Amino acid sequence: MIAFNFTIICMNQNSTDETIPNAPVHKYTQTEKSTLIWAVAVGSIVGTFPFNYFYTQHGGRFVFLIAGLISIVSTALVPLAASLGLWVFSAVRFFQGLAFSANFAGIGVVVSRWAPLSQTGIFLSFLTSFVQLSSIITNPIAGIVCETIGWPYVYYFHAIASACLFFSWFFFYLDRPEQIVSTREIENIHKDKTQAHINMDKFIPYLEICKNPVILTVWLNALAEIGASVFLLTYIPTYFNNVLKFGVAETGFLGVLPPMMNIVFKITSGYASDEFKLKSEKFKMIGFNSFALVPSGLLYLVLGYVKSPWAGFGITVALHSFLGANCGGFYKCGTLVSRQYSHFVIANIQFIKCISLFAAPALVAIFVRDDTSEEQWRHTFFVLGILLLTTNTLFCFMATDQPAEFTKITRQSKEEKKENKEQDKLLESGEAGSDAKWARLKTEKHPEVEESLSNTTQLLRR
Repeated sequence: MIAFNFTIICMNQNSTDETIPNAPVHKYTQTEKSTLIWAVAVGSIVGTFPFNYFYTQHGGRFVFLIAGLISIVSTALVPLAASLGLWVFSAVRFFQGLAFSANFAGIGVVVSRWAPLSQTGIFLSFLTSFVQLSSIITNPIAGIVCETIGWPYVYYFHAIASACLFFSWFFFYLDRPEQIVSTREIENIHKDKTQAHINMDKFIPYLEICKNPVILTVWLNALAEIGASVFLLTYIPTYFNNVLKFGVAETGFLGVLPPMMNIVFKITSGYASDEFKLKSEKFKMIGFNSFALVPSGLLYLVLGYVKSPWAGFGITVALHSFLGANCGGFYKCGTLVSRQYSHFVIANIQFIKCISLFAAPALVAIFVRDDTSEEQWRHTFFVLGILLLTTNTLFCFMATDQPAEFTKITRQSKEEKKENKEQDKLLESGEAGSDAKWARLKTEKHPEVEESLSNTTQLLRR
């Protein structure tokens, strides 16, 4: 995905004055570029819920490997697909999106199974750094490869690297920590977790989670933050190249610093969120969320009015940096509120990321007709800035660190509730036998019976 955001510059030789050697030329309109991005979004939407189901049923080890194999093949096929036309290219991009949809649900599985509650922030900060880390690695390498042997080799190299990484995952990762760590470490991982959280039952109360107002607020903040981040990762290389007039190689190397600063802020905020003990968890989450979204919103409002290329570059670095503090905010809130069901909540952040993959190109398609027009980009920046400020305000009112009521719903409690309802119907209809009535009396509290027994006991004592 990140490779496409950069190589789209290299595919069109006329995008800069530089000559890109040994590379096929593919000129795409703004609408066609949006189509290729939307293809990834569609693939991610299609894959989000099936992958979440497979993770719930089979764990992360095999499921994430399958996603990796899809990613490897589709990445290697990009140069061929581009030469065969827009719709073939879009189909390959769809499969890239399908593989991408496995990421956030996979993070949820790892955090639920391996992270102690007291270290949720640092786990999330490291695991959600994968997008920024990929930009740090991809952009400079892509810049060099594009200018030396041509953009198709960017995809070939990424396919080879992906194969090494995904098979390493399969070799090292296990779904059950108790298989490879000590009893003391297991006790630390399970500390303060409920039995339902530890057992990781395959049951999930989907409707109750989706109706919870705190979870809905978390998802709305995710839409704002991820939308702003996706926009930066997708369009800032184009903005640097066409508006700020940086060259291809220069754009690649300058593109390293913003995501690098994002990772620094992300890991620092995750660690500080776990270790800072002076205030309540709720206070910390509101603080970190505001630190991430409020300055970012204000910087987006300013970015469209900056004339200096280097000042514009500095603002994008600051934007990436502040957005990195989100792990101590809505991410952590969603995990603490949902507990054993956090993998489902985080998986739906992946779904929200899919929506942002639609929203970012849609904003650009609406406001930006000319990639070189600073004024047209300004409208998009303004929308993103207002969205960030608004969603953070809502989070300040809704955030909590307490587990939601739906965390008390388990497969067993659901079955007991169903049985009680059936017994109620039998008792009301008068069709139940004495055994059913006696079973019901034993499982429920009856004030009139308890009062009678209490009176009898008192008389006997006298």
